[in-house]
Amino acid sequence: MTGLHRASPRPTEITLHSESRVLEIAFSDGRAFQLSYEFLRVFSPSAEVRGHSPGQEQLQVGKRDVTIVSADPVGHYGLQPTFSDGHNTGIYSWDLLYQMGLNRDTLWAQYLERLQEAGASRDPGAGAPADKPAGRSCGH
Repeated sequence: MTGLHRASPRPTEITLHSESRVLEIAFSDGRAFQLSYEFLRVFSPSAEVRGHSPGQEQLQVGKRDVTIVSADPVGHYGLQPTFSDGHNTGIYSWDLLYQMGLNRDTLWAQYLERLQEAGASRDPGAGAPADKPAGRSCGH
């Protein structure tokens, strides 16, 4: 999990838009970001997605239609969403959400490239190629 730095902007407003499946977050420095639920899910900071060390990341596939069914505050530093696919182990610090917002377009382009290289799809049910599992639980 990304730590919370004192100088970092803090959220001033967080809105979950269920119809468009977008989390809108405004920060104290005036910046605001719209992050799709799919984006948040595929870039979850959980060990299940990121692994325990570099090189253990699991490509998330079939998440195009994922929704957020609830989102709970975690102390004064973050948010823990529960996604419609049951994933609920990622804690998104305010720092992480801010960085995701700043780098959304680059991160998304890299994700789409990795999907293409793997022959995988964003569409539910399309899954991952047989020789590359879509992701496995790390036991957390």
